[in-house]
Amino acid sequence: MSDEDSMPLSGHLTELRNRILIIFGTIAGLFVITYYFSAEILEMAQRPIAGQNLVFLSPTEAFFARLKVAIYAAIFIGLPVTLLQIWKFCAPGLLSREKNYALVFVFCSSGLFIMGALFCYFLILPYGLSFLMSFATETILPQISIGFYISFIFKLILVFGVVFEVPLVILILVQAGIVTPQALASNRSYIYVGAFVVAAALTPPDVITQILMAGPLLVLYEISVGVAKVITRKKKEKEQEEARRDTSNEEEEE
Repeated sequence: MSDEDSMPLSGHLTELRNRILIIFGTIAGLFVITYYFSAEILEMAQRPIAGQNLVFLSPTEAFFARLKVAIYAAIFIGLPVTLLQIWKFCAPGLLSREKNYALVFVFCSSGLFIMGALFCYFLILPYGLSFLMSFATETILPQISIGFYISFIFKLILVFGVVFEVPLVILILVQAGIVTPQALASNRSYIYVGAFVVAAALTPPDVITQILMAGPLLVLYEISVGVAKVITRKKKEKEQEEARRDTSNEEEEE
């Protein structure tokens, strides 16, 4: 029986509040540090659009842009703590052996998010912004607001980071018995169509950028299906071994 069975609703709410306070406290502490380096972070954020000057349209916009990059940086840096608190909140409902996977969960989910963020920063943003800037003409000059630009790139980075979490989500669902590798494989065509639909909705409107998002997503999906098959096979072998052991013990007792 898990700890969750004996915990009242008020206990869950208190636990949730404490976890949220830890997350926000961590982000607030990191914000103090990231704001100090906000000028350097802002300079890094402008690299994907190199050669294009940004403008601010109100006296406070540049200041708020510094605040935005500091907040986004604090959220990204504090991601491991956030994931750990999410795991700890869910831990009372898990079996004792499942609780030991906390560090594995935090490491894998953080790593996948960072991979997605870096993929977006070094590949998607430079190409996507270059494509969008190509629509400028002699009579249509680009003047990009720094506030809009910061929101645009960090939201896109966040989307790619979340998308790269798909393999971990699939493996958790398989391990929990909610989905099977066979179901994932049989619905492959729907997944492929869905990946391109999601890519079209979340990326700049050109085919190459959409492929650059959908491609890694499909590769990660196929890898997840393969790993899920291995996990399922080992799980069945373990269950069969335990069944044979139980049968042997019963025969010995008789």
